[in-house]
Amino acid sequence: MLFYTITEGAEKVPVSHFISAVKSTGLLTSDPRLRDCMEKIREAVRESAGEVMMDLELFRKCVGGNIVLLSLAFRRKFIIPEFEAFVGIINHIYYTSKLQQDGQVAKYIPHLTKFSPDLWGVSLCTVDGQRHSVGDTKVPFCLQSCVKPLEYAIAVHEHGTERVHHYVGKEPSGFKFNKLSLDEEDKPHNPMVNAGAIVISSLIKAGSMWASATQRMSFIVQFTLVLHPMLLLLTCFHFTRFQSEKETGDRNYAIGYYLKEKKCFPEGADMIDALDFYFQLCAIEVTCESGSIMAATLANGGICPITGERVLSTEAVRNTLSLMHSCGMYDYSGQFAFHVGLPAKSGVSGAVLLVVPNVMGVMCWSPPVDKVGNSVRGIHFCQELVSLFNFHNYDNLRHFLKKQDPRRLSDDDRNKSVVNLMFAAHSGDVSALRRFALSSMDMDLKDYDSRTPLHVAAAEGHMDVVLFLMQSCKVNPFVKDRYRALFLYTVTFSFIRLVIINLISLIQVGKYSSG
Repeated sequence: MLFYTITEGAEKVPVSHFISAVKSTGLLTSDPRLRDCMEKIREAVRESAGEVMMDLELFRKCVGGNIVLLSLAFRRKFIIPEFEAFVGIINHIYYTSKLQQDGQVAKYIPHLTKFSPDLWGVSLCTVDGQRHSVGDTKVPFCLQSCVKPLEYAIAVHEHGTERVHHYVGKEPSGFKFNKLSLDEEDKPHNPMVNAGAIVISSLIKAGSMWASATQRMSFIVQFTLVLHPMLLLLTCFHFTRFQSEKETGDRNYAIGYYLKEKKCFPEGADMIDALDFYFQLCAIEVTCESGSIMAATLANGGICPITGERVLSTEAVRNTLSLMHSCGMYDYSGQFAFHVGLPAKSGVSGAVLLVVPNVMGVMCWSPPVDKVGNSVRGIHFCQELVSLFNFHNYDNLRHFLKKQDPRRLSDDDRNKSVVNLMFAAHSGDVSALRRFALSSMDMDLKDYDSRTPLHVAAAEGHMDVVLFLMQSCKVNPFVKDRYRALFLYTVTFSFIRLVIINLISLIQVGKYSSG
């Protein structure tokens, strides 16, 4: 039934039609979960002289290893079931945000000034691995402060909450992110300010094998791989950016010496070593596409949605999202929590890493930032996203009126289901009925007269619909309407009635009782 749902009843369709159908669900042909399927399709294309037509045999050959994933996709069981409609709205928000001309490219880090202020990209990845990108999403940029939640998550994953927060607090500071300030216990206020991130970097390295500069570089690679094995191809450490960070890092060196004086580092940790490692982490380059997978891993409780592998503990993810929500957006954190209500982290490179827990991760990037260091277009995008969809943590999911919930099917209401099902049966739309059956809809639903789709199709003389309902859907032919009539009584052509009676005797005898 899955094949005929994709082909809309046709026995053969071009392979391009199948690929377009896959893309419409949000899956990319480059998705590693579809590697076997796509390799077999490419093999079929190589062996064919002309256009490759996909029939049921080729479909089974290509899809066999991915049947569970593709069934979920085409049955609209992913977290965003109507993905094409959703990305249409995302694109609209993107182009609306592109009109924002405020802000300036950060100048205190020399390499950032080389970026055009017109660059603007948004990528998203859902917890099911549905992906969409619009704009300049393949241009690499440095994570800068967006690395802080990821660094913290790895520290908690390795050492646990208690050990990490022995050295770093959990409270918003109320000060600028690079201020020389500690809390009343002489600890950095939280891991999202520079002081906290520097201490975290020393904690990750404390007692580990990553001692030399070469081994530190190896750790950068491992750091990337632990977030998601695919990202090594999409992410890299940029040595020139690292040098730029070091040469302009006087404030961070001052923070480092202040932390050393206050004995904030773990025993045996080297302050300069910790700073170098922190600069290296900030100099990791990503694209919006790779960044969105990182964000989606946080949205998915630490499990990479593309590989299905757990890379961060649930404890680490929970703590990270909590701190991102309260401290992630510099001096705008309170405003962002109030208006957007989602965990996020920004960086002066113009990046905004946004997490919609249990739904998706988003990476926005545009170099112009406001006076506190947040991307102007990124902030506008997040605000518009929450104004249209009920993603805010405190949106009422049961009684919202104006906002959309992309997690719900538009026809998941029972009344709408009955109307859609009956209309498809009345009009003889077998393709629509296949879609309904594939999405696990009850094909024996009744209308106000207790008529089933079988009654309606028989009354209209749609033999193909009757056969589909009985042979493929195995509906009950003995259901009576409010007038105690079986569907057979509504058939007007005697020869059709005889055919149906024979069908019942062949495929339904003994299965149902007429009593």
